[in-house]
Parts: sequence; C-alpha cells; structure tokens
Amino acid sequence: MIMKVWQPGRIGSLEVDHRLIVGSMHLNLEGRDDHGAALAAFYAERARGGAALIVTGGIAINRVGAGGRMYSLIGEASHQPALARAVAAAHDGGAKIAAQLFHAGRYAFESAFGLTPLAPSAVFSNFSRCMPEPMSAEQIDETLEDFGRAAEAAAGLGFDAIEVMASEGYLLNQFLSPLTNQRDDHWGGDPSRRRNFGLAVLRMIKDATDLPVIFRISGADLMPGSSSHDEIADYATALARAGVDAINVGVGWHEARVPTVQTLVPQGVWVPYAEMIKDALQNADVEVPVIASNRVNHVDHAERILAGGKIDFVSMARPFLADPAIVAKSRAGRHDLVNTCIACNEACIDRSIGDAEVSCLVNPRAGRELDVPEPPAGSGPAGRFAVIGGGPAGLEAARSLASLGHQVVLYEAEPELGGQFRMARQVPGKRDFGETIRYFTAQLAELGVDIRLDHVITDGDAAELRGFDGVIIATGVHPRVIDLPGSDRPNVISYHQAFAEVSAIGDRVAIVGGGGIAVDLAHLLLDGADDHLESRSRAFRAEWGVDQEPVLPESKRAVTLMRRTGKIGAGMGLTTRWAVVGTVRHHGATMITDLSYRKITEQGLIISTADGDQLVEADTVIIAAGQEPNDELTKIISELGVPYRVIGGAADTAGLNAVRATSQGLQAAHELSAAFRG
Repeated sequence: MIMKVWQPGRIGSLEVDHRLIVGSMHLNLEGRDDHGAALAAFYAERARGGAALIVTGGIAINRVGAGGRMYSLIGEASHQPALARAVAAAHDGGAKIAAQLFHAGRYAFESAFGLTPLAPSAVFSNFSRCMPEPMSAEQIDETLEDFGRAAEAAAGLGFDAIEVMASEGYLLNQFLSPLTNQRDDHWGGDPSRRRNFGLAVLRMIKDATDLPVIFRISGADLMPGSSSHDEIADYATALARAGVDAINVGVGWHEARVPTVQTLVPQGVWVPYAEMIKDALQNADVEVPVIASNRVNHVDHAERILAGGKIDFVSMARPFLADPAIVAKSRAGRHDLVNTCIACNEACIDRSIGDAEVSCLVNPRAGRELDVPEPPAGSGPAGRFAVIGGGPAGLEAARSLASLGHQVVLYEAEPELGGQFRMARQVPGKRDFGETIRYFTAQLAELGVDIRLDHVITDGDAAELRGFDGVIIATGVHPRVIDLPGSDRPNVISYHQAFAEVSAIGDRVAIVGGGGIAVDLAHLLLDGADDHLESRSRAFRAEWGVDQEPVLPESKRAVTLMRRTGKIGAGMGLTTRWAVVGTVRHHGATMITDLSYRKITEQGLIISTADGDQLVEADTVIIAAGQEPNDELTKIISELGVPYRVIGGAADTAGLNAVRATSQGLQAAHELSAAFRG
C-alpha cells in the first residue's frame, strides 16, 4: 500500500503529486542584485529533487509591509522579472509554486526603507523595536487593494497558488489579536470584528484571481492574553466558509517567550493545534485541507502525522534547506542518504531576521547553488585529495571533493566520524546531530571516499601525503588548558571527558566556562537524555507553560555555570541562546558571571566576585573554558610542496562555530579542485 505521504492531493483546483509542501522560507536572496538568478537556482534544485509544491518566502505587497530591505516587492515592476524567473525555474524542475503574500505590520523595520510601520493600533513591537502608526480607514482600504493587486500580479507572473501570511504575529495576526488590535470600529472591538480584516483580504484576493488561496494562520500565538483557542477555531471556520482553499497552521509570535523552532523543541509538538483546526472545520461541516507545520524534520514522522487521519498535508521548510532531494531520496527508500535538518537556526532563521543570505549548517551549498555548482560544467580530470579530520568541516570537504569527481581519502583519528557532533548528539533535543554523522557516513561511502578511521597522521606519513594533489587539514580543536591551582586534582575533568563519562560525574558540578559547550553540558547533566518523543513533548509543554501553568523540572544534580566576563551562552545563535539558557535555568542551574577563579580544592572551586571569595561546592569540576587549534600538522604539510588548506577549528577558534566550519569545508574543496583543474 502506498504511503499516505506519497499520495496525490488537491488544494482547490491545484493538484499536487504528494503531501509534502516546501514551506515558506525568506532567504535574503530575493533582494540580491542578480535578476533572480540565485533565487531561481535555489528553487530549481528543490524542484528537481522531487518537491511538488513550493511556497516562496514572504513577498511584500507594498514597501511599508516588507520585513526588510531584502524582500521581494511584487507591486514594483523592477522586482517582477526575478519572481517570474523563480516561477519558471520551479516549473522547469517539475514543481508547482505558490506566492506567499506578506505584510509585516508592526514587525517591519523602519531602518529598511525609512518608513514608519503600520499596524491596527499603536502597540510597541519588541521584535522590531518600534512604535507603529495606527492604520487609518483609508490606509486599511489601500492595504486591502494592495493585496488584491499583488494577487493579480502573482497570477500574471505564473504562480500556481497564493498563500497569505496571517500567522507568526504579522499584520493579519495583529488584526486578530486583542493584544495588538485595540480598535473599536469595523476592524476591531470584539472577536467577530477582529476577524474582518483577514476575511476582507481573502475576498480581495478571490476577486482578483482564480488561483487557489491558502491562509497560514496561528494555531496558538503563545502570547498571554492573545486570541483564545475558540477564537482561532472560529477564524478558521469563517475563512473556510468564505472560500479559502486550505489552512496552513503555524504557531507563536516573534515576541513569544516560548521556543517554537529551536532544536530543544520536540518534533511535532505543535501538530495538535493543526488537528484542533481540522476538528473545528469538521464540526462546522466544512471540508478544507489542513496543513501541519513547525518542527517536522523527517519524512517518516510526516507519514505518521498524515496517517492519523486529521492532517491533509505537512509543510517542511528547513528540511528542504538541509537536503533539496529529501523527497527523491525518501521515495527511493534511501533514507540513509537524507541530510537531516538539525534545527540549529544558525545559518537560516538567525540570518533571515537580518540581511545576510540564508544557508544551512549541514548543507552550506544551500542558497549558493549558483555560486558553487556540483558538479561544475566541464568537470575535467580527477585528482587525488586527502582530508585529515572527520568532524563537520572535514566531512563537508570530503563530500564536496568527491561530488566534484575527485578521489578522496579521509583520515580520522577516532573510531567514528563526527568530531564534536558526537558530543552534541547526547544533549537533550540534539539527537539529530547524530543524523548528520549518519548522513555523511553513508554519503561518503556512496561517493567512494576511502575512510580510514583510527588513523593518526604523524611525521612518518609525510611521504604518503606528498603523493596527493591537495590536502585539507580539518583536525579541529583541543580543549583549552587553564593555569589554575588545583587543576590537576582528580576531581577535575575536561568537557571532552565529561561528555564521554556522564554517569561518572558527581551530583554537585562546577563548570568553568559559560559558552555554548558549557551550556549544552549543563543541559545534559540536569535534564538527562530521554529522547522518547511523547515524554519530551509533555515535559516541554509543562516546562514552558504551553496551555497550562509552568511546571519547572527538578534535577538530582546541582550545576553551577561560571563565566569571567560576558553573558552565559554568549556566542550561541541569536534565536537559540535565550531558549537553551532559559531551559537550563528552569532546571535549576546557578549562573555566575563577572568573577575570577582562585583555586580548585577537594571541596570544589573557590572564586572571587564583587562580594569577595566564595566556595562553589562541587564533587566534579569541569573545564569548558574554550578551545585551542589542533594545528600541529600545518607545519609538516606546508613543507611538502602540496597545495593545502586549513579549515575549521584547526585554522582559528575565535568565533568558531559549525556553520563556519562546514562553509570553509565547501569553499576549500572548490578552491583546491579549481586550482587542480587550472
């Protein structure tokens, strides 16, 4: 029997080949000055990879409603050729494509175009840090007309459908919520009138075009005092009765203090809100497809959601960043070759909030398909290259070189590939970091890479390395050793040792260092590693107060995180730090900054703060105070006369993260390949 996920579906008049939708992702390629070439290349690769329906990133209906200066402006003639090129690229690859019509409202940034954002009421935005101008009746009418004109333009450009962004705290969501709609006219004052703007947008679009219309609404705003579940259900029902062709259910606002898309959010935890919408529609006797979204990273998980019978389609956005061929590989039964999204946010959501071009930690080619094609036209002869180190940087370098048609030998000193991802996969919520190791292990084998584990390169290997056409040094880092009295005591271990021997760590723990590794380690020590999805979902909802009063978890361990200067977690991703530090704090961690370390004793760690010296009692003291480059091979290899590159932590640990490491792996491979081929 064919899996539900691969069964064809229908949204209004639009027929699609399967039930996975490429969810909307703003890429910051939309405003690139290349006539839409990079955007078209991005969509083309997903279409060729088996995508059935692609939803664009937000396309602003007017300039004041843009989410930033890199947004497409569908009403401006200069932007339309790039959008037409994106449509043609999707169609040429065999996919349908929907234009997401977008107005940021009070989430627009005044700095983008020097325009004061418009909103239903003058309610300060903690996201864009601005006080919006309350919309006049004339401005509301003009905005509605802009939606109609945008829909007409989308049809003229060849789009197959329209999605309206009415979720995540943007303009239409602002009209629906009593938090941001304080009007007392036709557009606000009670739940019925707050629905009027969204319904008017739907009518304008329906009057302007025959294209199917999807509304992305918020299943839960996660903002205290905002729309109730009943009000959201009534909104969905009203839209369905007014002729909407599908409802896509998102969740949360940018201002909400509940994480929604970070790796610590259990997969599928928001699906019940989409099911709630489906129940409401069925109870009202209206049949409209419902799309579930947010934190669904695996095709088999999407299948389980669809098999439940309440959800008609599943929207997966970032998984198509991580692997543009996720559909083709999964349909062929090659799940081992799927590059799984790890929900780190670092190269995608974090960048989309600003102007930087979006990419992906585990797939640094994402958004750069035009700049780094694989394989390039006229590939030429194959060379033989060595990659030393099997962490994220070395894995991507080896994959890239092999994809470019070269023979590759990968040397790894440990018995398993993965580098520091082997530690990360132990952290609660980070299980998918292990999927990255699984993907690269399978992909490199598929590409014929010669993987040599437990192989430490020494001076004696120099002659062998001289026979390669190029070498990439990706040997990573060493934990930084600190000069502190008592650091040689038996109760002191490095973070490497801590991750390797979690069960041997005492009940009272002092962590020297407050960066990302220290925070992750504290999370593991306090929360354990229970990855059973249902139990983690229950614990997450309780901890963050989702539909209930928060219930903070208890831990058998007492953990103290310390950092000499700066914030705990400084250097972590923009949209990740607050959530992870928050959950570690919920679990009872003590956090101390602005201090100096005195000495380690049998009782623990003595520190000095503005209040004087104090003892942090600890059975185990863990040193997580940074890293040093493992660059001992650089001098040896530099003397061989062989072209080489040093990447990742081996090159520099200042500001090091895995995004930079994998990007350098991709770049180094392409540079050495190009140099070899002249």
